[in-house]
Amino acid sequence: MNILNKTILVTGACGYKGTVLVAKLLKAGYKVIAFDIQWFGNHLKPHDNLTVVKGDVRFPATIPFEGTDAIIHLASIANDPCGDLDPKLTWEVSALATMQLADHAVRNGIKHFIYASSGSVYGVKEEENVTEELTLEPLSEYNKTKMVSERVLLSYSDKMVVQIVRPATVCGLSPRMRLDVAVNMLTMQAIKNGKITVFGGEQSRPNIHIDDITDLYMFFLERPNVTGIFNAGFENITIAEIAEILACKTNAEIITTPSNDPRSYRVNSDKLLATGFKPKKSVEIAIGEVIDAYEKGILVDKEEYYNLNWMQKAIL
Repeated sequence: MNILNKTILVTGACGYKGTVLVAKLLKAGYKVIAFDIQWFGNHLKPHDNLTVVKGDVRFPATIPFEGTDAIIHLASIANDPCGDLDPKLTWEVSALATMQLADHAVRNGIKHFIYASSGSVYGVKEEENVTEELTLEPLSEYNKTKMVSERVLLSYSDKMVVQIVRPATVCGLSPRMRLDVAVNMLTMQAIKNGKITVFGGEQSRPNIHIDDITDLYMFFLERPNVTGIFNAGFENITIAEIAEILACKTNAEIITTPSNDPRSYRVNSDKLLATGFKPKKSVEIAIGEVIDAYEKGILVDKEEYYNLNWMQKAIL
């Protein structure tokens, strides 16, 4: 089918990744149904091929499945602290809704389902390189719902194309910005305070630029023959290394304090790279883009860019 005739349903379309992804889908010529509860607002620009539906994924009867060719499922209660705020809500939104979404997709003849899981499903691993073959040992409600959702979706893999992505921590600019993820948060600290507080610093963490993760969803959308589960984290870098990049770019002072979180792991994405996907942007580029946007007044430090605080204040 020609791209111009394809309709993509994106859940969580008004979120950090969704806002960037929807713009790319529209630019590529797809028709997009953007489904989102809009807790953090709607930063999508109007477009002739865009239909925005404000709704809750827990109620599949409100989701417009008819005419949809593929689903990119991004909606969830994002990150560990937010997931722990209301475990019941987290399980309903991030696990039960995924099961219902998959069931309705099959009933409506939708043949392609892309799911945004998380690299955090592995839990704490001793292995230096975390590959897809390792066992899942999720620790938080957020991680557990992702693991359960993966297993549910894989049970439908005989009825539709299922592609599961386990992203590393995402960084970089989005119209619906997040300033509570490591790189973005440290960058804002450096810009506003002239100081960066680093807890420990030697812990290694995998990262991925927001343009690369959204390009990856596009990549899979165009390659239904590539199925299964894929890690997506192309830059394993320590918090201290991120701080050093920031210090060079902003002259911010680095303040190092002991950490009670010694976890250090490096995600291996060789399986994904073997498909032909190539990342284009680095953590350093993300930092530069955030600094530039702030200096130009494009990026402003807002309450709603911090998910936990915003949910506590305005939602729950």
